[in-house]
Amino acid sequence: MSELIVPQRFCGPPDSGNGGWTAGALAALDDADSPDDRCAAWPAIEVSLRQPPPLDTPMHVSAVDGVLTAGFGGATIATAHRVERELLEVDPVAPDVAASAESSYPGLDFHPFPTCFVCGTTREAGDGLRIFAGRTGAGPSGDLVAATWTPHPSLHEDWHTYGDELPRASVATTWAALDCIGGWAGDLSERLMVLGRMTARIDDLPVIGEPHVVVGAGRGTEGRKTFTAATLYDADGRVVATAEHTWIAVDPEMFGGRTPAPSA
Repeated sequence: MSELIVPQRFCGPPDSGNGGWTAGALAALDDADSPDDRCAAWPAIEVSLRQPPPLDTPMHVSAVDGVLTAGFGGATIATAHRVERELLEVDPVAPDVAASAESSYPGLDFHPFPTCFVCGTTREAGDGLRIFAGRTGAGPSGDLVAATWTPHPSLHEDWHTYGDELPRASVATTWAALDCIGGWAGDLSERLMVLGRMTARIDDLPVIGEPHVVVGAGRGTEGRKTFTAATLYDADGRVVATAEHTWIAVDPEMFGGRTPAPSA
């Protein structure tokens, strides 16, 4: 038995944890599947979010038959387990294309959760990630979006088994960087959603202070569900990590978020 705490800094909606950060923090507790040096490659781990993750509150984490479960108040908040399947990466775009796309980020005009650690417009540089993804094209099942991101020193991996001479962003932060860009690839401004499931594979934790590019792609919808993917590339164009998501359409006001103003 261990504990998982989501600090206020890592909120998504104002009163609950960012889905990607929470999922990554739970995945990081999977000692059975973690590498000896935690900045080395991690296998694909699938996390399902069952309830909004509480902030600044200890959640009990138990492991049974290879499944980690984070719970609070008798309710299951999230589960995590390793999966044996390939994740389809999103094709890269050039850093200058990603940087140019940021000016068209839809969240600059309307954001349902402006406090979000990853993509919130009210978060200052060095506090939030400020990954502001803009459209770069159309894929077969949805939009293609991209943004740049340089990990801040405050996001340093601090596990005692950390063995790389380079400062690296944490596992939870790496998952977070792959999170919201999927929502914007699924047109979050029109179809208001929260993360329901995320599967991520880390090849190499991102280096602090090094420019990266994160790309996202829409992969279709089914009822209230939207499917997306995201891949993080380093300055040399190598894959750092990749993820696939399932989003659930919700009323954002139930999560402390905002709805768009009605059209005139």
